[in-house]
Amino acid sequence: MVTKKEFKEEVMGLAKELRLEPKEIHIRKMNKKWASCSSKGRLTFDPSILDLSDRERAEIVLHELIHLRYPNHGKMFNLMLSTHLSKTQKGQA
Repeated sequence: MVTKKEFKEEVMGLAKELRLEPKEIHIRKMNKKWASCSSKGRLTFDPSILDLSDRERAEIVLHELIHLRYPNHGKMFNLMLSTHLSKTQKGQA
């Protein structure tokens, strides 16, 4: 388990690697999903994400961060996500 502060640092670290800048990062109870990304750059995560493994958290965070650049699940979104997930799985991210 990571603290909220540590989690937000993880998010900002990944954002920096991807050259992305979330405007806000929030942790609040969400009923139907792990996370969301608003069109204004606000990332919101369910607190249960803090209990996940490093890899699981990284996958969810990457997904939301990439939405800052590609708001839908189109070809470019999926390409960028798969590229960065493969780096994460190899321990390069």
